[in-house]
Amino acid sequence: MFSSVRSFGLTGIACYPVVVEADVSRAFPCFEIVGLPDAAVKESKDRVRSAMKNCGMEFPSSRVVVNLAPADTKKTGAIYDLPILVGILCSTGALPPLPDGLALVGELSLDGHLRPVNGILSMVAEARQQRLPGIIIPRANAAEGAAFPDFPVYAADSVEEVLRHLLGETTLPLASALPVTAEPEAPCPDFADVKGQPVARRAAEVAAAGGHNLLLLGSPGSGKSMIAQRLPSILPELSFEESIETTQIHSIAGLLPQGVSLLRNRPFRAPHHTVSAAGLTGGGSNPRPGEISLAHNGVLFLDELPEFSRAALEALRQPMENSRVTISRAGGSITYPSRIMAVAAMNPCPCGYYGHPDRPCTCTPTAIKRYLGRVSGPLLDRLDIQVEVAPVRYEDLASTAREEGSAAIRERVAAARKLQQQRLAPYGESCNARIPAGALGEVCPLTPAADRMLKMAFERLNLSGRAYDRLLKIARTIADLAGSERIDTPHITEAIQYRSLDRKYWTGA
Repeated sequence: MFSSVRSFGLTGIACYPVVVEADVSRAFPCFEIVGLPDAAVKESKDRVRSAMKNCGMEFPSSRVVVNLAPADTKKTGAIYDLPILVGILCSTGALPPLPDGLALVGELSLDGHLRPVNGILSMVAEARQQRLPGIIIPRANAAEGAAFPDFPVYAADSVEEVLRHLLGETTLPLASALPVTAEPEAPCPDFADVKGQPVARRAAEVAAAGGHNLLLLGSPGSGKSMIAQRLPSILPELSFEESIETTQIHSIAGLLPQGVSLLRNRPFRAPHHTVSAAGLTGGGSNPRPGEISLAHNGVLFLDELPEFSRAALEALRQPMENSRVTISRAGGSITYPSRIMAVAAMNPCPCGYYGHPDRPCTCTPTAIKRYLGRVSGPLLDRLDIQVEVAPVRYEDLASTAREEGSAAIRERVAAARKLQQQRLAPYGESCNARIPAGALGEVCPLTPAADRMLKMAFERLNLSGRAYDRLLKIARTIADLAGSERIDTPHITEAIQYRSLDRKYWTGA
């Protein structure tokens, strides 16, 4: 007899339907799984056999063939254990035909219990999009299933519970009815801890308001890392759509905390400078998201930027430009979203004291040039805001006056982001850093004086086309923070100041 059961497969954070077809026929006993299964899927044969035996069921003494359709797409993971078992039981007549469209996913333990699997949120979202009558998932994944309370997601602990549900003897609980743990608010240090540094604080606020990439350059101990670590505290809250995307990526990577439905905090990823290019972009035989994608809708902090390998740094360029990471393998390519705010910190030279007002630099001009040369021009061009972090003064450190805290800065950032969302809604974007090139003229109106200033800067500073676009976007953000509809001369002037480090250090080094 033949039966089919709906399930799903994953490619990146996208989901595609998989039909698990089971055929049980009278022939020499064997158990075959076809349809481009990987090693984990092939091992389902042993897990299904043992689970059936330990649950008091007899595995058919016949020829069992399971096909995972579409057969030309590679299937990965242990998520097909449950639909394979149910498909075999339907083929033997132990179960009636399933309700049309009901989907199942889940890994089996040898005693018949269901183990959690990665990527459940993407599967539930796809089932909901297809308007299926429901989906059965492991109870350990119930929190993810509860993200869409308007869709029937059933949570089961074991095969026995699933079978009783399918036989109509009992009804599995809905995931939305089970207790869900809200992600605790991430403890984030406050900007009030940053003493002095008015220029760097202002640059961080502008970067957060427009989603711009930020480069902090200064001597050791000037507060570069301190400022970067406090950026999440001034970023606006995740929208529901952003929360769904962020949670999907962490679910696929297996990093979603147990019992948490949706991530509410913006990610902050700070990989060590020894990370490989694959560690940043993602990789593996079954490509998993890397640090860039795990920072999606949040901050990717690269401390000691020149210490990263050249391959890792160059791997950043495409995601920073296109807001996505494409991983190509022989079997195809997978794309992960990567809308990140890249924040980099570095010293001006190997010893760290080039240009320091009090401490002498011990580096040779050649050593300085070689050190700065590790950061390529194209990558530097993509770091929208470049600011020098001056050494902290004693008076600032000794002062008992409290600096402005993150809450006040966050209010201004949120107000600026709201303006941007309204303005950029027709273009499908939400922040100034991602204004489409064709929309710059419309969304960045200049006063005549500002236009003259921008023209002068472009000609005298020999700016590239990319630098021009980014300077205009930064000025747009500065104008939004000031509540100005048009970009005026002060906004252009401040934006130009944030694009000067390349001329001071790289061109002159």
